[in-house]
Amino acid sequence: MIGKLSKQEVILRRAKESDAEKILDLLLRLKRLNEEFDPLYKVAEDASTVGIKYVRDAINSDDCLVVVAQHGTKIVGVIKVDFRKRIFYEPRSDAHIVDLYVMPEYRRNKYGQKLIDYVMKEAKDHGGIVTVEFPSANKISTDFYEKLGFRPILNTYVRHPVE
Repeated sequence: MIGKLSKQEVILRRAKESDAEKILDLLLRLKRLNEEFDPLYKVAEDASTVGIKYVRDAINSDDCLVVVAQHGTKIVGVIKVDFRKRIFYEPRSDAHIVDLYVMPEYRRNKYGQKLIDYVMKEAKDHGGIVTVEFPSANKISTDFYEKLGFRPILNTYVRHPVE
């Protein structure tokens, strides 16, 4: 039973290239979940093909951080962060959370929070702040991030071009 796992049984570590396919599986789960919040998040037919390159490139990039939560030999969570420059603002950099996903059966055990904590330490070491984006209708994410002390600072609006 997952609820009875001790916190030490799930370890956090930097992703390795050998993790790429499992990470892609988790990210595709996340992207399909996003489809439920807005039809503009329709997962592309070639997402698996282009996604594996995306994951491998992120794992091997100095401008990204990919961390996995591992239980035994199973990858049960992932966070992908892009380190970005902020040329007009202080602090001059941010660690931007692009993707965060924890398998449903491992949720409510603070693994998402532990992945965020890992990123917070990395951001501090890089002299920046941590930002995140997710679908605005995703109340679960809003509640999660606000509980961890995040606050909204940006609105993104979309409109299809007139034909």
